[in-house]
Amino acid sequence: MSADERGGLGDRLSRMRRSFRGWRGQRPFWGGLLTLLGGIPIMYFPYASIPLGALTISMSTTAGAGSLIIGVLLVVLGLTLWFQLQSRVFAGVAAILLALVSLVVSNFGGFVVGYLLAMIGGALGVAWVPDKSGDAPDKSGHAKDAKSSQNAESAQDTVDAVDAEPAAAGAANSSGGTADDASGAGPTNDGTNGRHSAG
Repeated sequence: MSADERGGLGDRLSRMRRSFRGWRGQRPFWGGLLTLLGGIPIMYFPYASIPLGALTISMSTTAGAGSLIIGVLLVVLGLTLWFQLQSRVFAGVAAILLALVSLVVSNFGGFVVGYLLAMIGGALGVAWVPDKSGDAPDKSGHAKDAKSSQNAESAQDTVDAVDAEPAAAGAANSSGGTADDASGAGPTNDGTNGRHSAG
């Protein structure tokens, strides 16, 4: 493999890693993953049999169908947390409830492993909130900074207000003058931005 091929493969892998990181940041990824993984031991253990030498231990119960349904539903809810963001609260609450039911139905929730994974995953799905700070990248790939744009707008308003003050003062002086001008005793304004000349 040449250096160019290795460089091209490295660039491709880094692009894929960046795009996956962006995809992962826009959804409750870990909540969905833990919920999905929690469904696997719940649906597996009721149908499993462990051989110990000449002895085979079968863990199947009369509630094997219920365990299978709960496990499959948890896998589906984990995928829902990834791909249906508007349903994330429902999917998280449903995962928590199914994990609680699995304690009774499925060998203590897949020997507590599936129960804990599904409970934590559902809680993470309910608690996840999308980022609304305005820092999402635009089409050109540059991040929009809402605070800097607000600061620029407030600075522009301040400059406009400072520019408007001399104009307002000049308009007031040209329209009627001041009390000092009327008496003739004080300094007069010659209209040069507040500089007064005596006499």
